[in-house]
Amino acid sequence: MIKEPEVYKIGSITRTHGVRGEVSLSFTDDVWDRADADYLVLRIDGILVPFFMEEYRFRSDTTALVKFQDYDSAESARELCGCEVYFPHALTPAPQEDEEYSWRYFTGFRVADEKAGELGEITYVDDSTQNVLFQVGERLIPAVESFITDIDHQARIIRMQLPDGLLEL
Repeated sequence: MIKEPEVYKIGSITRTHGVRGEVSLSFTDDVWDRADADYLVLRIDGILVPFFMEEYRFRSDTTALVKFQDYDSAESARELCGCEVYFPHALTPAPQEDEEYSWRYFTGFRVADEKAGELGEITYVDDSTQNVLFQVGERLIPAVESFITDIDHQARIIRMQLPDGLLEL
């Protein structure tokens, strides 16, 4: 069974496309293409379920058409519309030094402050505004590059030097 901390949200299925069972995936991160993944995880009735892809093709920078195994008609694919789409952290490749990546990539990383020590795990990344925030437990921590002193992709830890008083807010 796939658990919530093992995945992070990358988009949602918006509609069917054509008659072969393809669906339109509106995404914020094309990590499945960079990772050469065989499957995506969809939330079906509150349960995270892997869906294996037969093929996909990009329509734009934020939309792809995806054909899942065993979904061969518009009628069968229609039940996937509205589902949130997730990607497993375990399959997420570490970004190369010069590569851009989304803030959501850090979901599941642990955060440690140089003074306060370990603060917990990033459970959600709010990137809906210019001021990106990491949710760590009940805290919202600004995801400001100048606060980040080190990122260990292998151990999945972000080390930060947070301004005095920030954790008391």
